[in-house]
Amino acid sequence: MATRSAQPALPPRMESTFSGLLQQLSASGHQAHTMIGRTRLPHWCRPPLFFFLGYIAKADGRVSEQDIGFAENLITALKLSRRQRHKAISSFQKGKASETLPVLSGLSLRLSHRIWPSPALKIAICLCHATQLSGRPLKPRRYRCEDTIDQIGLPVTISEDIFDSYASRVWCDVNDVPSKPVNLEQACALLGVTRRDPLAIIKNAYRKKVSTCHPDKLAQQQLSAAELALAKERLLRYQQAWELIKRHHN
Repeated sequence: MATRSAQPALPPRMESTFSGLLQQLSASGHQAHTMIGRTRLPHWCRPPLFFFLGYIAKADGRVSEQDIGFAENLITALKLSRRQRHKAISSFQKGKASETLPVLSGLSLRLSHRIWPSPALKIAICLCHATQLSGRPLKPRRYRCEDTIDQIGLPVTISEDIFDSYASRVWCDVNDVPSKPVNLEQACALLGVTRRDPLAIIKNAYRKKVSTCHPDKLAQQQLSAAELALAKERLLRYQQAWELIKRHHN
């Protein structure tokens, strides 16, 4: 598997826009429809968005209530009229019925993303959100998501960055004993940040993590020996993650 450093860099304008949108996603609680409601989306992007959502939703053979709910949330966030709502539902149904992606689907996004990357990147975030509605996405949904992102002309590696953001902020199981981070991605996931976050934000996240298991704070609580041992282990892992990230930035 290729390492993160082997991935091609995004064009500067796209990189800047993408980083800003990931911050917007985080500020919206990783609810893509909330982010879309705050940042808006051009009218001409709606048909491919809902078509691709339907296509991803059918990856497992049936469309779940979560898929329909997310589409409804986007319709609400976009403040669609009754007529626009019918068009969005029609696009979703067409995507659901399609076994492959038509050649011309997403053409407008493919032609525009180099000079105006924001609409295509917002749609990519929505598609990744739809892919992980039930948690870590299984291969059928993830493959369809990657196909749609490729269809609109964006690098498929963008989906990895988006999923990394969900992994670090949404999918974490705080009850698991963390293992020692051996690379940048694992260190960022452990601290609940992404590799794109500024070092100051990462440092703040590290301090918050440490504060939850620092001996001085735990001494005031009635914890068992096993709980204290687990807290000590977590503290060590957070420290290892922070040191690894600092080395990377230096």
